[in-house]
Amino acid sequence: MPPGVAVPIMVGPDHAKGERVNHHTTPDTAGGEAGGLQLPEAGAGPLLQRDYWALIRHCRHRPADLLDWVARRFSEFAPEELCVFERESPSREDQPLAMGELLTVRIHGAGTFGVRVIHKDRQSLTLATLPGHPEAGRITFGAYRNEYGDVLFHIRSRARSGSHMHHWGFVTAGEAMQTNTWTEFVLRVALSAGEGVVGGIHADTRELGEEPEGGDVMSGPTFLARGDDADD
Repeated sequence: MPPGVAVPIMVGPDHAKGERVNHHTTPDTAGGEAGGLQLPEAGAGPLLQRDYWALIRHCRHRPADLLDWVARRFSEFAPEELCVFERESPSREDQPLAMGELLTVRIHGAGTFGVRVIHKDRQSLTLATLPGHPEAGRITFGAYRNEYGDVLFHIRSRARSGSHMHHWGFVTAGEAMQTNTWTEFVLRVALSAGEGVVGGIHADTRELGEEPEGGDVMSGPTFLARGDDADD
């Protein structure tokens, strides 16, 4: 599913996204693992928050419908030359990803690992890493409207490297691969739902001292996607 369209990547903070922070109680964890997840406490290096987002040009779908489509066809939006997602149960291929569902991800040059759906609502979907994954944390995919009613698609991860070895690998090559993976994911979603993106795809990485207040590393999203008419 190659997009065949080149768009600029806008690197740096941009505060026009319009998403809202989440407010959940952070659970007590021990050793960085709980519920079979690989939590940031088990990782190495700084806790990084990475954002990739774009405004979709002439989006044909409301945010909730767009997220449902992404949840059904998730693996099709990842660039297969970089990573391949596979669902644990082939019988669910045409169904949206469900809470607790497991996926395997084959990352080029790194190996095969696992992720699990830990949060889902009408406009967002969150995956968390399982033990052995190169990262320790979670990633949220969400669709919402800005103040003008335009639809945006937004990916935000919040994670540490899964180990000291993975941290050095990320410093040398992983950062560029991750940016390429998720900006391509955003572009493919935008081309599927509309006529591409307005302006370009935004990419921003920030180092966090710790999980923001109210964050839930076990079952919460990294941001709240709000702004669909049905939710207002």
